[in-house]
Amino acid sequence: MNESVQHSLSIWTLVLDAGIVVQIVLVLLLILSVLSWALIFNKWRTYSAAKQQDKVFIDLFWSGAEMQTLLEKAKTLKQSSQAAVFNKGFREYLRLRQDHAKADTSKNTAAMSVLSVRHAIEAEWTQQLDEHSKGLSFLATVGSTAPFIGLFGTVWGIIDAFQSIGISQNTSLATVAPGIAEALVATAFGLLAAIPAVMAYNAFSSHMKKLNSKLDGFATEFLNILTSHAKK
Repeated sequence: MNESVQHSLSIWTLVLDAGIVVQIVLVLLLILSVLSWALIFNKWRTYSAAKQQDKVFIDLFWSGAEMQTLLEKAKTLKQSSQAAVFNKGFREYLRLRQDHAKADTSKNTAAMSVLSVRHAIEAEWTQQLDEHSKGLSFLATVGSTAPFIGLFGTVWGIIDAFQSIGISQNTSLATVAPGIAEALVATAFGLLAAIPAVMAYNAFSSHMKKLNSKLDGFATEFLNILTSHAKK
């Protein structure tokens, strides 16, 4: 008797015996969970590579290397946000200096080019933040909606369970337990999908704040260096 009850209340059996609506909810939550984990691993890999390449570039940047050397190195560090900002900013600076050299060699004109470089840096800065933030809204959506999707499945399952009880006119625990357990599985699936998504979203949001702070500091120092060059 006990073995029969344990078998009937196993997770796999509960899922298979659940109503069609509850099963649809479970499949939806499973899909959301798989997509969330795929995104989490992809973001973790991307952020780890970016962090390593940022360290390589920033160490070289503060080593006193020539700007041209930094530019060549930046081309190879595809995942580094700081390298991308430097690449965009310094290329714009070189282009403007060349244009100004043909038309006007005054220092004021050279200094004015720094303003244009600032816009180029800010544009790349924004683009890097956008790239790093892709997918975070999906994690936030899963984290906030998955519990309610699971709750919907639970409510629907409980309604079905009570309807079955009403039809059978049997209110014993052996009759009630399987239907209620089937319904509660949906809530469990909802939490299993939501909890990793919320934790990952919070961790990645923290990464975004740190990245924005790093790019802010780097952009300021880089523009100061370019301004010094322009005044020479």
